[in-house]
Amino acid sequence: MYARIRKRLFARAPLNKANTLNNRQNGRPFTLAYFSCQVVFRRTHPRRRARMMYSAYDLAENASASPLPSGSGTAPQDDTLLDAYSRTVVAVVERVSPAVVHLKTRKKSGRNSLGSGSGFIISTDGLVVTNSHVVSGAEGIEGTLPNGRTFEARLVGDDPATDLAVVRLENTGWLSTVVFGESRRLRVGQIAIAVGNPFGFQHSVTAGVVSALGRTLRTQTGRLIDDVIQTDAALNPGNSGGPLVNSQGQVIGVNTAVILPAQGLCFAVASDLAQYIVGKLVLEGRIRRGYLGIGAQNVPLPHHLVAQLHLPAASGVLVQSTEPNSPAARAGLKPGDVLVRAHEQPIDSIDALHKMLTADTIGQRLRLEVLRNGSRAELMAVPEELP
Repeated sequence: MYARIRKRLFARAPLNKANTLNNRQNGRPFTLAYFSCQVVFRRTHPRRRARMMYSAYDLAENASASPLPSGSGTAPQDDTLLDAYSRTVVAVVERVSPAVVHLKTRKKSGRNSLGSGSGFIISTDGLVVTNSHVVSGAEGIEGTLPNGRTFEARLVGDDPATDLAVVRLENTGWLSTVVFGESRRLRVGQIAIAVGNPFGFQHSVTAGVVSALGRTLRTQTGRLIDDVIQTDAALNPGNSGGPLVNSQGQVIGVNTAVILPAQGLCFAVASDLAQYIVGKLVLEGRIRRGYLGIGAQNVPLPHHLVAQLHLPAASGVLVQSTEPNSPAARAGLKPGDVLVRAHEQPIDSIDALHKMLTADTIGQRLRLEVLRNGSRAELMAVPEELP
């Protein structure tokens, strides 16, 4: 009996080295069973050897009855064909897409009176975040969801300085939403997925990575947006205002700009800044900033003057004009003055002056230090709210 079992097992799984190494390709993954038994066969009672051979034979039978998928002719399930990256993108899109809105705008009469953009819902009652340049100056706004439902929308508030805006969809009922992530935790190389409506192709998806962090971007108002995310996820006109999300489906940025002649240079306002601005827009409808009322430009300062007067920086802001009855005019600023310090902070550029003129400076006495006729002078100004 032992000989018969041994013969049948050998017939199913020949014990040569080539077959043993390639056993998985032949659909019989158990030729090594006999090897494992041989270790104890020589020191085992003959009856026990027979039982062990029966077990090995049964295992070989089961292996031949159910070969591995790689050796079978049947097609595997679709899920097995999706790698981890694909599954991540698919899961994020399924989670985020219901909250992405296609915005259509109707602006005042002109050649381009109709506009299009994207947005994403942050509250179940229809608050939508988008770009300021998408909805600013629009006489009518319409939002369309992925399921085809269309709603009229009204502007809640916008901030051209950061190119962010909030609109509300009217009479919507309960809606799907997305949440903001923490952009300060981002790392270069992290997955970034953009969802939007480029050129009117509704709810298109592109994926890439976070290419760089901490970029700056100048808006149409001339102000700089700090902490901008650079990504290679393809953006096109119509993607503006759509969400840039991470692998957890959290919004890490608001898509805002693309450099058209280049490829893979796309930018999004970081979620930490967007979340702060959006909160202010929902509560107050605007972002309050200080205002002096000057026309100016950046200028370098002579090295000997910087050393002689112990100036805080090697450049300053040259005042070219002052608006009548403005805080700057009342403070005594004159064309030709070079502003080098304000509120105890060095002012080496117009961007630095913009950053300093926050809502906290409105109505407060502000000490200005200027260069006038080659010497230092101090003035006191009271900034007003930016109109």
